[in-house]
Amino acid sequence: MAGLGDLVVHFDQRIIRDPQICGGEPVFKGTRVTLRTVLASLAAGDTPEAILADFPSLSPLDIQAAIVFAAASAEEDLPVPAVPQIR
Repeated sequence: MAGLGDLVVHFDQRIIRDPQICGGEPVFKGTRVTLRTVLASLAAGDTPEAILADFPSLSPLDIQAAIVFAAASAEEDLPVPAVPQIR
């Protein structure tokens, strides 16, 4: 399994925040499609192909960027469990 550092897509090049677009909510560059919309669609079980059909302004790399973003966010936010000490 590849680590996050090995992934080709860098979400920060495809996902932006601009106060003038969707109130500053993260969107895919060049679109008004929000990151939240794509992640919710994936979580609901929609396939990347279905999402791309619903939002033709997106590319497969945008879907991958959303997944990379979610993985990076989870990696930052999840607490590291304490290692039990052997006595």
